[in-house]
Amino acid sequence: MIVVVCPGQGSQTPGFLNPWLELPAFKSSLLAMQEASGIDLVKYGTVSDADTIRDTAVAQPLIVGSGVAALHALLGDKSAADSGIAGVAGHSVGEITAAVVAGVFDSETGIKFVNERGRAMANAAALEQTSMAAVIGGEPSDVEAKLAQLGLEPANYNGSGQIVAAGTTGAISELQENPIAGTRVIPLQVAGAFHTRFMRPAVETMQVYSQSIQMSDPQIALWSNNGGRKISSGAEFVSLMVNQISSPVRWDLCMEAMLNAGVSGIIELAPAGTLVGLAKRAMPGIPAVAVKTPENLEAALSLINNGV
Repeated sequence: MIVVVCPGQGSQTPGFLNPWLELPAFKSSLLAMQEASGIDLVKYGTVSDADTIRDTAVAQPLIVGSGVAALHALLGDKSAADSGIAGVAGHSVGEITAAVVAGVFDSETGIKFVNERGRAMANAAALEQTSMAAVIGGEPSDVEAKLAQLGLEPANYNGSGQIVAAGTTGAISELQENPIAGTRVIPLQVAGAFHTRFMRPAVETMQVYSQSIQMSDPQIALWSNNGGRKISSGAEFVSLMVNQISSPVRWDLCMEAMLNAGVSGIIELAPAGTLVGLAKRAMPGIPAVAVKTPENLEAALSLINNGV
C-alpha cells in the first residue's frame, strides 16, 4: 500500500523550484495554477528570499502549487488512483494538496482554495503578534501543562516526541528562555499562531468560501488531521479542513492510521523532507522517498511500480 504525504507550511526554501521548472510537465502544471490564482508562483519559488516566502499568503499557495505540479511530473495525466497509489494525507495546508491528489478538488479549485486560505490566515495573524515553536522531547502531559501555564496551545502533534506550541510571541519567547527540563524549543519560520484560537476569523471566512466550490468524494484513502480518521466524503473532508485552521493537527494519529492500514511505502511531494523525517522515527522500516528534486522521481516511481 503506497501512500502519498504532502508537507505543510515551513517546508518551503528559497529557490527550491529552480530545478523543477526544467521539467515541461511540472512547469505547465505550475503555470496553469499560477494563472488561476493570480500569484507569481515562479518568482516566489525561484528568486524570492526566505522572509518573502514566509508570508502566509505566499507560502501556502507556493507549497500546494509545487506539490500538485510535482504529482503531475510524477504521474503525468494519470490520477493517483489509476497509478497504484492507495492513500494520501497532508500536514496542515498540505491537506489541500492531498485533496487534489485524492480527487476531491481539481488543481484549479485547490489553488484558489489555498489562495483564499492563505489570505484569510494572514489577515488573522496580523491582528496580534503570534508565533510557533517546536518542543522536542518531554512527556506530552508535561508539555501540555507548561503550554497552558503560558497561555500557549499545542498546534501540531507531530509524533516522535514533537509538539508544536503556538501563541503570542512573548509567551513563545518565555518558553524558549525557560523550557521544560530535558526538552529543546526550536522557533519555527512561520508568521502566526496557526491551528489555535487566533485563527478563528480565518475559519469564519473559509466556511463561507467553501460553500461556493465544487468537490467530489475521494478516489483513494484520505486521512484527516482531525484525529487521523479516514474520510470518505469530500464535503466532510473540506469541512474538517476548514475547522482545522483553528484546531490542532494530529499528524501523529495520521501516521498511526497509515500503519494500521498496512502502508508499505511513503512518497512525500515537494517541497519534501519534513514528513519523511518524521516517518523514519514514527514508522521505522517503511520505505520512504522524499521528492525534493526531479532526481527523486525515479525512486518514487519505482516505489509505486513495485508496491514496496
